[in-house]
Amino acid sequence: MYSFDSRVRYSEVDEDRKLSLTGVINYLQDCSTFQSEDLNQGIDYLTKKHRAWLLSSWQIIVDRYPKLGEQIVVSTWPYDFKGIYGYRNFTIQDPEGNYLVRANSNWFFFDTESGCPVRVGEEDVAAYGIGQEEKLPMDYAPRRIPVPAEYEEYPVIAVAAHHIDTNHHVNNAQYVEIAREVLPAGICIRELRVEYKKAAVLGDQIIPRVSVEAGCYTIALCDTEGKPYAIVWLRSYCSE
Repeated sequence: MYSFDSRVRYSEVDEDRKLSLTGVINYLQDCSTFQSEDLNQGIDYLTKKHRAWLLSSWQIIVDRYPKLGEQIVVSTWPYDFKGIYGYRNFTIQDPEGNYLVRANSNWFFFDTESGCPVRVGEEDVAAYGIGQEEKLPMDYAPRRIPVPAEYEEYPVIAVAAHHIDTNHHVNNAQYVEIAREVLPAGICIRELRVEYKKAAVLGDQIIPRVSVEAGCYTIALCDTEGKPYAIVWLRSYCSE
């Protein structure tokens, strides 16, 4: 397991002075990146090998959003690798060890020269010590998210420079931020699932298609032909 301590910053909170959902995702992404960098398996290593780890799906359960200034512990560990895939858990806890956030993620290994997924090599994962940590106890959801036939279409969003990360794609968290922009005000998101279908790049146009059923929102972030870049599913309660 890899962990780091932090404190919720003003720049990371929503108007309710609690860590935003995008802030949660950024902490999780940062934690896995820090682990890879500290193990010398990070961006430089992958760039030299013409490889990248790309996210296939998220499942994030928020037990409680930490408040501005609150001390937190962010942790991650990969629990399995199979073929082209890697599987990784995350948690955010308070200093007493209570869960604030629990998450699962599926990744795939990608050849940046050929543009195709590739099998994970032993040399790419040995440093992580697979098998030393158990899979996080939680109710695991399927990776795939069904898209309802009925939806409301929202105005197009142009991919801008601030959406892009080091892979020259829209960052994983930015899809969620785009989806949040079309949600009603005053809802508190308790569970998030994201299925990433294809990468959007600078200049692409994203069209949100929103479906609502029993307090759950499905937002298909589509291209101009109606094919999704990502599908975001959110379960909510009324604002705290």
